[in-house]
Amino acid sequence: MAALGTLERTTGSDLVFDQLFEQITKLELLPGTKISESEIAKAFGYSRQPVREAFTRLAGLNLLLVRPQRATVVRPFSRELIANARFVRAAIELEVVRTATVERDMSIDPKLKSNMKAQAEAIVVENTDLFHELDYEFHKLLCASARQSFAFDLIAANKAQVDRLCMLALTSKDAMTVLYNDHQDLLDAIMSGDTGKADVTLREHLGRLTPTIDAIYTTHRAYFDD
Repeated sequence: MAALGTLERTTGSDLVFDQLFEQITKLELLPGTKISESEIAKAFGYSRQPVREAFTRLAGLNLLLVRPQRATVVRPFSRELIANARFVRAAIELEVVRTATVERDMSIDPKLKSNMKAQAEAIVVENTDLFHELDYEFHKLLCASARQSFAFDLIAANKAQVDRLCMLALTSKDAMTVLYNDHQDLLDAIMSGDTGKADVTLREHLGRLTPTIDAIYTTHRAYFDD
């Protein structure tokens, strides 16, 4: 019974985590929103333990701010945390791309090409939610292409810190097209073995967020804690 209880808590925690993670990163729960452990537990029909575990995991990703004796809130944006997350992500992904360019797993090529096709289709119908999901999958596939799938767990943990900003910025067909072109240029560089072009393209791609952060800080200052 103890083992079964542990399994149920783990499964419940994962379900709560996944749903809240999606709601937070898609800005369905805005920065500063109060969130109740007891209310979430009631909504899922769980005890408070799996919810508490999910809250702890989300706090570890700096998506929730859990405060003793005070309400838990969706963590506001922090320019310092965002800068730290971007640095770590860039360091890891640059090495991933370099590795993929030198010796990629070509069995991943069809999946990358299929993903690119789906991105183009999402742009045509202006489906930003779908494009965001495909962008996430594209970078995951790059890690698989480099035979370093584990690296995406590290990228994703840091990427989550800026995904919410992307949802504020990724609202137009033009914005999606710019990112799509980056992805295509990066994929072309990898498949042609051009490490220099791949490095420059990825740096430009990741760097596009800098003016976006500045603009969002100006227009949505209430969402920031600094």
